[in-house]
Amino acid sequence: MKHISGRVLEIGAGDGVKLTCYPPGVDEILLVEPDPFLRSAAKALAADLPTPVRLLDGDLTRLPMPGTSCDVVVCSLILCCSSRVTETFREIRRVLRPGGELRFYEHQRSNRWPVALLSGLVTPIWSRAAGGCHPARDILAEMKQAGFGVESLDRFAFRGFDHVVGVARPR
Repeated sequence: MKHISGRVLEIGAGDGVKLTCYPPGVDEILLVEPDPFLRSAAKALAADLPTPVRLLDGDLTRLPMPGTSCDVVVCSLILCCSSRVTETFREIRRVLRPGGELRFYEHQRSNRWPVALLSGLVTPIWSRAAGGCHPARDILAEMKQAGFGVESLDRFAFRGFDHVVGVARPR
């Protein structure tokens, strides 16, 4: 998580393991994790960190903080789980300060048609078993439609599904 500083909102914090990756320049980390079990695990890990961490109850479509209050929003395998991804991106834009950035690691619909087809076929079952995850979602198209410009992007396959990691900013 190079060059991250200021106030960071991490959406989909999971069990909190990523908290150990934040550099010293981060002033505060706000966590929104919809799953109660994972939120509890993140809370336990956050207690031992030197950076102040606050866990917030929130919904992906109604983030519990004022507008333009975050320097960076981090999303990690959560946008694929949003039942209303357009509203989630709208909320991310709302809480980002001008010039702020979205850092993301997400599932992405494959450019290879056989993989895209297979991902689409398994999504209904996969989604039920994996917390609402939609691995065939075109997260990059959704991001661009929501008014984000992608500044850096890496694509790769992991366990048969395509993923993207990158940085985007509101246009």
